[in-house]
Amino acid sequence: MSGYESGASLPSRSLRDNANYARLESPRGSSQSFELPAHHVVDVSGGARSFSAADLYHVDAKMATNAKSAMGGRSTPLPDHRSRFLSDGELLLAANPVPTRESFATLNETDEKTWHQRSTELISKMLNTNLERGLNGMDVERRILRYGVNALEEEAKTPVIVIFLLQFYNLIIAMLLFAALASLALQEWVEGIAILAIVTLNAAVATYQEYSASNALAALASLSSPQSLVMRDGMQQVVDSKQLVPGDIVILVTGDVVPADIRLFTSVDLKCNEMLLTGESEDVPKKYNAPIHPAGAGKPAKLTASNMVFSSTTITAGNARGIVVETGMNTRVGSIAALLQAKSGTDAAVEKKWIRNPIGDCIAKHRPKLTPLQRALHHTGYVMGLIAVGVAILVFIVGMIRGTEDPRHPDRPTYLTMIMAAVSVAVSAVPEGLPMVVTICLSSGTAEMVKKNVLVRKLASVETLGAASVICTDKTGTLTEGKMTAVKLWGDFREYSITGKGFTPEGSILSADGTSQAEPEAGNAQVRATLMASVLCSNTQLKQVEGEDGETPRWIPFGNSSEAPLVVAAAKAGIWEDNLLEDYPRLVEVPFSSSRKMMVTVNSVPVVNGTAMFDTLALPGDRPPKLVANVKGAPNYILRNCTQYCRKDAIQPMHELPFGKDCDDVDEKFAALSKPLVFLGLVASIDPERDGVRDAIATARAASIRTVMITGDYLATAVAIAKNIDLLQVGADPDAQATDCTQLRPNGDVYLPPADIDEITSRTLVFARAKPEDKIEIVKSLQRQGLIAAMTGDGVNDAPALKEADIGVAMGISGTEVAKGASDMILTDDNFCSIVSAVEKGRVIYANIQKFVMFLLSTNIGEIILIFISVAGGFPLPLEALHILLLNLFTDGMPAVALSLEKGDPHIMAEKPRHKQSSLIHGRLWLLVLFNAFLLLAGAMTTFLLGLYWNFGELLTEDIYNAGGGPDGTDYTDVTCRRWEGVDDGWRVYGNCAAQYSDGSYIFGEEVAGMTSFENSTVYCEGGDYDCVPVGLGRAQTMVFLGLAFTEVLRAYTVRHFTEPVFARMLSNGYMQLAACMSVILTVLVSNVPVIMDDIFGFEYIPWYQWLVVGAVAVNNAFWGEVLKAFLRRKDRAQARWDHMKSGFEEILLEIRHVRHHVERLEAGGLKRE
Repeated sequence: MSGYESGASLPSRSLRDNANYARLESPRGSSQSFELPAHHVVDVSGGARSFSAADLYHVDAKMATNAKSAMGGRSTPLPDHRSRFLSDGELLLAANPVPTRESFATLNETDEKTWHQRSTELISKMLNTNLERGLNGMDVERRILRYGVNALEEEAKTPVIVIFLLQFYNLIIAMLLFAALASLALQEWVEGIAILAIVTLNAAVATYQEYSASNALAALASLSSPQSLVMRDGMQQVVDSKQLVPGDIVILVTGDVVPADIRLFTSVDLKCNEMLLTGESEDVPKKYNAPIHPAGAGKPAKLTASNMVFSSTTITAGNARGIVVETGMNTRVGSIAALLQAKSGTDAAVEKKWIRNPIGDCIAKHRPKLTPLQRALHHTGYVMGLIAVGVAILVFIVGMIRGTEDPRHPDRPTYLTMIMAAVSVAVSAVPEGLPMVVTICLSSGTAEMVKKNVLVRKLASVETLGAASVICTDKTGTLTEGKMTAVKLWGDFREYSITGKGFTPEGSILSADGTSQAEPEAGNAQVRATLMASVLCSNTQLKQVEGEDGETPRWIPFGNSSEAPLVVAAAKAGIWEDNLLEDYPRLVEVPFSSSRKMMVTVNSVPVVNGTAMFDTLALPGDRPPKLVANVKGAPNYILRNCTQYCRKDAIQPMHELPFGKDCDDVDEKFAALSKPLVFLGLVASIDPERDGVRDAIATARAASIRTVMITGDYLATAVAIAKNIDLLQVGADPDAQATDCTQLRPNGDVYLPPADIDEITSRTLVFARAKPEDKIEIVKSLQRQGLIAAMTGDGVNDAPALKEADIGVAMGISGTEVAKGASDMILTDDNFCSIVSAVEKGRVIYANIQKFVMFLLSTNIGEIILIFISVAGGFPLPLEALHILLLNLFTDGMPAVALSLEKGDPHIMAEKPRHKQSSLIHGRLWLLVLFNAFLLLAGAMTTFLLGLYWNFGELLTEDIYNAGGGPDGTDYTDVTCRRWEGVDDGWRVYGNCAAQYSDGSYIFGEEVAGMTSFENSTVYCEGGDYDCVPVGLGRAQTMVFLGLAFTEVLRAYTVRHFTEPVFARMLSNGYMQLAACMSVILTVLVSNVPVIMDDIFGFEYIPWYQWLVVGAVAVNNAFWGEVLKAFLRRKDRAQARWDHMKSGFEEILLEIRHVRHHVERLEAGGLKRE
């Protein structure tokens, strides 16, 4: 029977349980068949077909094996004419099923991510690959179709137009749009166009703020090696790293960037730098035959498996071969990329809420994460919006009930008049200048931060750092230099200190007391011998390269990072590897290994005047030696092989190699060279703390800001470093304040309940052995507690937490592009101390925002109530919508900008951080806002009522509307108007001298506008187009506008400090003097320049005594504002005295408790002795 006959095996049970099958008939049309999970029948023998390659993706590995067995082990190509229905890729997939990750679980029920716990033989079977020959071309093509290219998905950027349109999905903006449309519908073109312009400008400003292209995932992708050396079809090939697939055999050598997650099956002295993943600068030894079982009890698990190398890390030593097990987004780096894309829980909840409609879906998808400032501003805006909606509805209802009409437009229906009144309410409620002023404030703060070495990527994050209540920071490269540095040298029974940090060869070698130097040329022979041996037994070179800015050169060690401190220390003593190897050429090298813990080199030594010299040290012996073996390694391994120590000339020379020249066995060479040895010295290296870190942590602590260190180090190491930088203070309990991150996930990768995690994070200052996922959980936990979390870091492993935190701060020099792309701001000098300066500036910015928001809100609230009282009281509208726009944007806007540039309170860092949910305006600040709004309202109503009375002799709209009616009911409002012209002239009646009436004495001899019996000679002519109501109402509105404008100019000075008197720092802000002058000039111009004042704004000239009233109202409001501040100062002083007395009492009680406790201990000790 052929392989096509019925004796063939059938698919596995798991396949049979599927609901749908398709029957694949044999080419011969026989009845024999095997089954595939699919939705359509596939007839290979002929006929049309209807299926896609996706239908075949469900074929698992065991099914494919059984099917192949049933067909006699032969592949079955589809007939050529099928190509018109299928692409080449679909043909490949149909004819050659690919093993899937589901099939991996079928072969081994463990998680597919535990590759390090499986043997290479099992993995090669799972991935259907050959360890010697690799994959063939067809395998690669099929797997690329199945798994995709080996690249990270790039985060989709929100289009600018989408960001712009989303700005209109806002209650405040909706109100303004309604106001604009209503104005245009009533042919109030100036108001309508002006409001639309303001809305568009605000949307443009907000779009500018929010649009910041995130390059985090693009930077992750750029880390990948562009090309890789692989085995394919039994030959070594160089291929594009994007074309790697699971099952590829990759060859790695020193200097390679690992292209994918790879399980090793051979390795020789392999070391890998995983700082991008773990944050630790030390090279990590890798070994293909490392134990494949989990860490035993009491033995901590490593952050990365020893028998695997991971995508985007770097091979620093040795060589290896391995099987690609994960590519693209499935790699360790890919999981970090996925974390960068993942939404926070809050964002996900919001998205779920809004997903019910397409518009909500778009908003949820593209809405950016809000900063605390944005949340506070949005909250304030929504409160004002809701108040405005309520007041607008109330104004409309009251106006309709009263039948209110507009004296300027007597033919306009009441409902249209009330719509315009509602428009005025809407415009008055919105602080139109706020987005512009916030942007200016944040931009100026950004410029100031650049001077302090802080580069801001996201504008709204400037003030967020000022609100930080906890700073989560990585250790390596953030609190420490991230550069292992030699600090101590011991030799000839003496200790020496090595000064200088980092890789720059600047520093000295001093005695332990720091008073004398081991001179490079004529100094201590043992010191130089120790450093020379270190360099000769090293493969690392120290070179100066051009800096990124093209000007500042940098020193960089090329090679093993653990050898870098030795090479740098030698350079400080004038010993350079290039020069040294010319005089001491290397003949033999036995590389360092994790088992030997030592490295050995054999070098020739020069002979001077018949004496072999090792630098300034003469080597003993009857005849000059030819060779010297240099050995370095772990102290315990070195010392056990030493039989002598170096003193003067006690170096043991060699005249010839202790093994044959044809010996290739490394272990044999090592055994022959590694003993007996002469001990030269010890070199101690540390990753030093950054300059100023202790002071920065102390300053943060004084500002009630917690500093939390999150590191991949072991707990004991992390605690030691934390104590060294005073993060853990003297007397602190490490058991309570330091936590191993495995306590957060005691059951593997399953985290504790949120409440348990919150309990741990609430007390912990040091987290050890942290994974990227742990950092995110820690940040989320702190945020659940209402804290504003800032996260600093520099590695790939920091990127997800940088993005999750309220504000991410990346290191500019040592930081990876990934960390920078995920951050909100960057420290350009990599100095943790700069973050404290940024916190202070952030607090100043927030305080300034509070000041100008209070300044603007007092105007808005006063305007809303002013309009409501006017409508409810039956008065005309004191301000039109256009007047309010002018006030809010320009007259108030310029002083608001000056407030945003205040220098700040010098004691601002003594304050506690504000709560995450705290409102922008709260408590006492609302008292100041409402009090000043009341003053503004009282002043505005006073000036308005005086203006109405002086220009009409009436106050109510109805009386003004009917003021010109004659005895027969004829409307003569365009004929006469009564105005008060001062003490000397009293009341005057103005008329239209061009009006033609048959009996002028009748008109002017009867009761007109409430006046009786006056002669024609008392009527003053105002020209042919004189209109009583527009002129009179224009004068009254002009008084209100001027009163509000001048009141706000003085208010800008009083609001600069919440309690200090206005004269304390009146001239300290030059911008305020400029803004006040410009505001006054603009106010005078718009109320006095023809065409602008009357044709655009509807203002009128007012006499001098009305200017005096306006000025008096402004000064009166400022005076009472200062009275309130004086009352608050007195209250604060009284509270401070009480707090001081209370603190003193508490200190006395505490001292009494200490004394009582001490006495009790003494008494207990005495009783015990008895």
